[in-house]
Amino acid sequence: MDRETVMHELEAIGKERLKKMYLSNGAHEPLFGVATGAMKPIAKKIKVNQGLAEELYATGNYDAMYFAGIIADPKTMKESDYERWIDGAYFYMLSDYVVAVTLSESDIAQKVADKWIKSGNELRMSAGWSCYCWLLGNRKDNEFDKNKISKMLKNVKNSIHDSPERTKSAMNNFLYTVGISYLPLHDKAVETAKEVGTVEVKRENKKSSFLNAYESIQKEVDRGKLGFKRKYVRC
Repeated sequence: MDRETVMHELEAIGKERLKKMYLSNGAHEPLFGVATGAMKPIAKKIKVNQGLAEELYATGNYDAMYFAGIIADPKTMKESDYERWIDGAYFYMLSDYVVAVTLSESDIAQKVADKWIKSGNELRMSAGWSCYCWLLGNRKDNEFDKNKISKMLKNVKNSIHDSPERTKSAMNNFLYTVGISYLPLHDKAVETAKEVGTVEVKRENKKSSFLNAYESIQKEVDRGKLGFKRKYVRC
């Protein structure tokens, strides 16, 4: 299946309602408004195709870029490829749910995510923190350096309230994910979340969101979700 065929298939299953929702969240034209679940039958026909993924990502069409993440081959992508993808990720649904997710399945995930977290750029920072959320929620606890994750919790405590808006959201999610999915630092994450308290995330043309990782962790613990790990990261 080539790029044109995929674009036609995506366009055919686009929904105006979803298109409006994506636009309200920061997407811009071109896009079709395709539900992520509706992409699965097309992805099954293609499976993994890095060359096609690159062509689709380069279109700048939000739905095609998202689909590119589903059929990409993360382990063959180099750091320069991820840099190119994050350069093209113009809003958080691409940075955090396409680029960060794809990166999390690579062998260089932590190295690249660490670099982005220190970048000072809102969406790069957001993608870096989000990548750790996908990693911690999927990989075994012994694959992480406990001291490093502990220092990251301290970083969140000291800087979350002064960070860019999308980065705040990803940092809050990191705090929650450590609290639920990384058992060696559950107690420290809970303690940090208490100290951080409620985080206000301001959104353009919308009301602010108020996030509280401590409350979210407690809800999941009450539901018996402590230690939760996903089987798969990508769709």
